[in-house]
Parts: sequence; structure tokens; C-alpha cells
Amino acid sequence: MNERRERLPEKWRRFRDRPPQDRRLILQAAVVLPLTKAGLRVFGFRRWKAVMEKFSPAVPSTRTSMEFQREAAQRAVRAVRSAQLHGPANPNCLERSMTLWWMLRRRGVNGELHIGARKEAGKFEAHAWVEFDGQVLNDSAEVHKHYARFDAPIAAAEPTPVNEAVSRSTGKTFRA
Repeated sequence: MNERRERLPEKWRRFRDRPPQDRRLILQAAVVLPLTKAGLRVFGFRRWKAVMEKFSPAVPSTRTSMEFQREAAQRAVRAVRSAQLHGPANPNCLERSMTLWWMLRRRGVNGELHIGARKEAGKFEAHAWVEFDGQVLNDSAEVHKHYARFDAPIAAAEPTPVNEAVSRSTGKTFRA
């Protein structure tokens, strides 16, 4: 059965049958996805990312084991996917990835938001995804083969100085 055409009582029953922790994650994703859609349009990427960082102080990942982080990441991926499929919004890859990145950050998971680009049939295309421990979470593992990933993560769970850049050729750090 097509998940989008599933009847509301069945969706509600399945939602109620989930553990309370998963229900909270799904509700959180269902709220943050449309907020991210609106935030990106109103404020743009850089300013919306700063807002998201302000409302999700990074929890040091040293407090949590890799196994806990991996499990928390998978739960967040399922929550965002569920909110995407059953919610009113139809989010694009950047909105989904920013929402997932934010949810991971709040839980102390070292998720990294990546953006890649390609030129396909004369058209420029960009794509966003989230990685944890070198593994793509919310897309196919082969996404690297289809898009040229920017060298550094666009956003990581741990805050980095905004006004710094690293030269590829010399490795020196420059302040903007």
C-alpha cells in the first residue's frame, strides 16, 4: 500500500503503537521540517543555520558512546522520514538534512551536514545529506559518486569558528 494514501486512522494507530521516545522525535521532526522550509526562504541558509545552532547547543559527544550515537542517529533518521512521508510539508533534501542535523546535534550525535554539486545535462544541481562516522544517514551510500562533495562539512555537531577558512594548498588557517 502506498504510504501517502494510507488512511488516517491507520496512520494514527501506527503512531500510537510506537514507543513514546519515537513519537516525540516524529512530532519534533514534523514541527521542525516546515519551520526549516520557512526559515530557509525567509533568512537564507547561513542565518537559518545560526538560528538552529542557537536553539540546539551542541552536547559534547564525549559523553555518549558510539553505539548510543549510532542508535540515536537511526531513530532520528526514521523520525524525519516519517514526518516527511506523513506530514503536510514536502521538504527538499536541504530541509530534511538540516532538520536531521539539528535533531542529531541536540542529542550529542556528531552528525555532519554535507552539500555536493554536479552538472547534469548542462544544468547545475546541488544535493544535501547528513553523515555520521563517515556513513551517509539520509540518502544512499553512493551519493558521493553522483555529487562532488564540498571538502568540509557545511555544519558539524560541534561548533566551529564562522570567520575561519583553511587554505587547501598550505593548510594555514585564515581569519575573515
